[in-house]
Amino acid sequence: MTAYASISLPPTLERPITMVQAPTPSTPSFFIDKSRKSYKHQYSNIYFIRLHHLRDTVRKTAGEKWQGVKGNPGFVERVLDVEKGKLCYVVGTVYMDMPLKPNVIEDVARDQSIAPPPPPVKIFSPEDSIMLEDESGRVRLVGHPIHDAPLVTGIIMSALGMETPSGDFEVIDYCFADLAPQPHLEEEERRASMMDLDGKFYIFQGNDWVLIATADAGTSSSPEDEWVAVVSGLEIGTSSPSDAQIQMLTEYLTGEGGVVEEQVSAARISRLIIAGDSLAPIEASIVEPNQVEDRKGKRSTQDSTTSGPHPILGLGSTLQDIAGVMPINILPGASDPSGIIMPQQPFPRAMFGDAARYSTFSCETNPTYITLSTSDSKASPRLDPISRTFLINSGQPLNDMFKYLPTPPNTRLSMAESTLRWRHMAPTAPDTLWCHPYLKEDPFIIRETPNFYILGGQQKFGTRLVTDQQTEAKGKFSSQKRCRLVLVPSFSKTGILVLLNLRTLNVKTIKFGVHGMKVNVEPEAQKDPMQEPDSTPAPPEPSAPKSSMDYGFI
Repeated sequence: MTAYASISLPPTLERPITMVQAPTPSTPSFFIDKSRKSYKHQYSNIYFIRLHHLRDTVRKTAGEKWQGVKGNPGFVERVLDVEKGKLCYVVGTVYMDMPLKPNVIEDVARDQSIAPPPPPVKIFSPEDSIMLEDESGRVRLVGHPIHDAPLVTGIIMSALGMETPSGDFEVIDYCFADLAPQPHLEEEERRASMMDLDGKFYIFQGNDWVLIATADAGTSSSPEDEWVAVVSGLEIGTSSPSDAQIQMLTEYLTGEGGVVEEQVSAARISRLIIAGDSLAPIEASIVEPNQVEDRKGKRSTQDSTTSGPHPILGLGSTLQDIAGVMPINILPGASDPSGIIMPQQPFPRAMFGDAARYSTFSCETNPTYITLSTSDSKASPRLDPISRTFLINSGQPLNDMFKYLPTPPNTRLSMAESTLRWRHMAPTAPDTLWCHPYLKEDPFIIRETPNFYILGGQQKFGTRLVTDQQTEAKGKFSSQKRCRLVLVPSFSKTGILVLLNLRTLNVKTIKFGVHGMKVNVEPEAQKDPMQEPDSTPAPPEPSAPKSSMDYGFI
């Protein structure tokens, strides 16, 4: 009896509750119902609607930026009304005339007896031309500032300059809409271009990440804070399975693995978001000629694939274990059995088996807005309820934009930040990114700056705190717009789970692995050529939690 009395009891754990709020006009749903599901419309409507919604905003931003420019430049309504030799600024849609861009007309006209060449990984070249167009026509942009700018087709921008004798528009400066409005701004400390990993704050200076501060009472994440877990690229069913890593991930989220400290940390995770690529892509198996059966009613194996019911059953079993302890929001991705055009529609709930019986299991569109609000906690009465908006996609828009620009100097993180300042998450749709032909709307316009902007399906982890440049220039740091940008890597290749702090917008990662087993990384010769080169050093990796399990975390 005395021995039992000396044993310390583990703390009582209470998982925080987060509730999903209804969509608003600024955070619309991407679900396509029967009234909007039509393919009779022209894709040009999307460009006209995009320009109509963002023209006034870009014009206002340009007027404020260039109001003190010598020469008093005026605004010209139509790009074809620009006068030669007169300083002015115009607003229009960027169009990149690129010889290497895929052309469906050429594909149809090509001789089908000749196999087409493989598509290029990058489509930029020295012969590219930058155009700015509106309802009246199109003008070519020239000048060093514009050719050094990271531009893709579909951006709404303003250009300051004058028309040359040859009819081109020589650009002196340019600007975009910048960050959209952000409701309910809170008094938070300045964290521009900074990252927090395990209580250590790094900022990129020179050519490396520099440690500038460690967590203290004023900046550290409280043990009572609410966290949201994000993962992408489980790729269940791949030829090089990461079953052990997925099992460890499940045990960590459910609180069944690790030491007491890890269980206490996992108990503060309120929900899991799966940002695409949950199933491995289907690859056709190689069939030998002697394997093809004759025509006498025997089944042919010519169209066989490596896909089967087991990956879906495995995914459903994993989700069932996690859904029993926390809510799950799952998005389809490029490799998942969903439509390939954006926005991808939700998975059928029936494919996940018993996991779909939980009311907290939600199948989302890709992309999607999720607004989470916390509730009053009896265990933590000092914490006030808060509301955070998430904008999430599975990475296809960023991967498509990556083809337009040289790397270096451009990076995936800088391009993702640019989409926030363009106020458009997928500007290359419908040019090179397939999307639904909308008639009266462009749902990819960012009308409200989210608190978290999450992009799955990436090569490596990256994060940045994006702030309003105009507000920052005026020195108003107490109420500036702040958005935590997060690139979520493939879990099957990196074993990384990303955790987001709902209160401080901080982020940390946990890496799962098995001792003596390397993470499922592709061989050097088979690496994805779309992978971003290591021109920018990666931030220091956070220390992984120690585990008492034999296979443990690495």
